[in-house]
Order: sequence, then C-alpha cells, then structure tokens
Amino acid sequence: MQMNLAAKKIGCGCALLLMLSMFSSCSTGRPTTAQPIRDDELTPVSTMVESYGDIELPIEMVLETDESMAMRTDSFQGGIHVYRGRVLIGSLRDYLITSMRNHKWKLMGDASYKNTMLVFTKPNRTCMVVLTEDINDFLGKTQANLYVTVDLAPAGRLNPFGEPIKQ
Repeated sequence: MQMNLAAKKIGCGCALLLMLSMFSSCSTGRPTTAQPIRDDELTPVSTMVESYGDIELPIEMVLETDESMAMRTDSFQGGIHVYRGRVLIGSLRDYLITSMRNHKWKLMGDASYKNTMLVFTKPNRTCMVVLTEDINDFLGKTQANLYVTVDLAPAGRLNPFGEPIKQ
C-alpha cells in the first residue's frame, strides 16, 4: 500500500513537471508588439449588391448567378438578385435593416412567419428582400432574394417606361 501511494505521488509529480515544461516552452519571454494593419490587408466585411452602390450584404452571402437577372434601360434599372450564405436569418435581417438605414433607405414594411420580408424605399427606388432558410442545404444556409427597381427617368417628364407624361 505504501509503495502504491509513493508511485502515485511520483507519477503526479512527473506529469506536473511535463505540463510546466510544455507551457514554459510556449512563451519566449519577450513582449511582442502588433504591427499596424495596412488598408490593403483588411478583408472586406460586406459586399455591394450589383451596381446599386447603396445595398450591401455580409461578405458570407454569395451571388447565385444562375438564379439572378438584371436589366437596365434608359429609364429603368432593376433585377432579381439571389444570394446564399451561412448567416443566421435573424442576424441577416438585423444587418439589412441597419445597413439600409445607414444608406438612407426607409423601412416601409417588415413581415415574418416562416420567411422574412423587408420592404425599403428611397426616392425613385424600391427594394424588397425575402429571406428564407435553404432547406435543401444541410449546412444551414440562408437565401436572400432581392427585388430592386430604380426609376432612372427624369422626375416629372418621363414615366418608368421612358414615355413622356401627358398633362
């Protein structure tokens, strides 16, 4: 019994010395200072939707080109833009509301049930966003469908189809 207790104490002491030597080898003893990060080294945290310049999504959201389409004429710009990424649907909703507000969009409506729909407007612009969880993907991706319209016609002279307004 006496021998068993001594062997346990020696084993514990050896294990303790081994752990101390491992931890002490990790530190060099010299303080290190972090170098400043240059602008070209920063990774982007958001991506702009198409060529609108005032609609952004988190960088995790990737454009699905096969499911998206855009159109531009002399008086109209718009399209359906589909993005997917590993982002929680509630987090993406909050991100969009904050981002759109920062870009001077006005939230006109917000509806949630199984999916989430957000409607934003600006003078001569609308953006409707439908957020869904992608049930076909086992990784739990979220899909964002953005329906964007921009009236490029000069105010008061042309309708959205580029035709003169009769007064």
